[in-house]
Amino acid sequence: MAGPTTAERGARRPSRRPKGASGPPSGGPGARPTRLPGLRVLLIGLAAAVLAAGVIWLLYGSDWLRVERVRVTGAEALTPRQVRAAAEVPMGAPVVSVDTDRIEARLRQRLPRIDSVEVSRSWPRGVTLEVTERRAVLILRKGSRFVEVDRDGVRFATVDEAPKDVSRLELTVDGAASLRRFPADRLVEEAVRVRGQLPAKVAADTRTVAVRSYDYIALELTGDRTVIWGSPEDGEAKARALTALMKGTPKARRFDVSAPTAPAASMS
Repeated sequence: MAGPTTAERGARRPSRRPKGASGPPSGGPGARPTRLPGLRVLLIGLAAAVLAAGVIWLLYGSDWLRVERVRVTGAEALTPRQVRAAAEVPMGAPVVSVDTDRIEARLRQRLPRIDSVEVSRSWPRGVTLEVTERRAVLILRKGSRFVEVDRDGVRFATVDEAPKDVSRLELTVDGAASLRRFPADRLVEEAVRVRGQLPAKVAADTRTVAVRSYDYIALELTGDRTVIWGSPEDGEAKARALTALMKGTPKARRFDVSAPTAPAASMS
């Protein structure tokens, strides 16, 4: 009798399946494609929509996340009340809707004394205004009042009394020709630049920065001492020369570093 054919032997051979697998063999007549039932997809979408609506209502419609207080930090010459009034933070508005950039711009425009400000939301019901004020490095007399000038040469405030321990700036420019070449604003900036280049001890002792022209800037120090600085150029070299002069001739009253390679000191 003839044995089974090749096709018959293949039909009798059992399907190979991974160890531990259950259910009908893959590809067999009982296999079903895996898919998420439509009802489950619908429920997930509905839950996501409800959650999103709840978040939107919480941020914009709820009374719980609305501005109730404005906190001011860093104000010294300015008062917190001045800062809050200039900021015009919309009280009662949703915290999430507060336009921090617009408030920052408004504060810098309305309060020139402010050098920088950071506006942040303080959840759940507040806004914080973190202020950094300008500091005067020179004071310029204007009639009976005084104009404060910061390290960038910005004239940011006019006050009735000169701040203590701030050097005075005297502009006595000779002739209109000099002003056409170097306007007063430019000379103020150069005076600030010189003030920033001084050795720390000299800066602390400087009472007046006198500017007659771009090429002639002088310093009046405590102890009836004078420094002829010259132009604002070569500031680092002039500072080194001045330090050496003062150390070598401590009793001198006049120091000339306008030519830093040939500095001079004298008793008068």
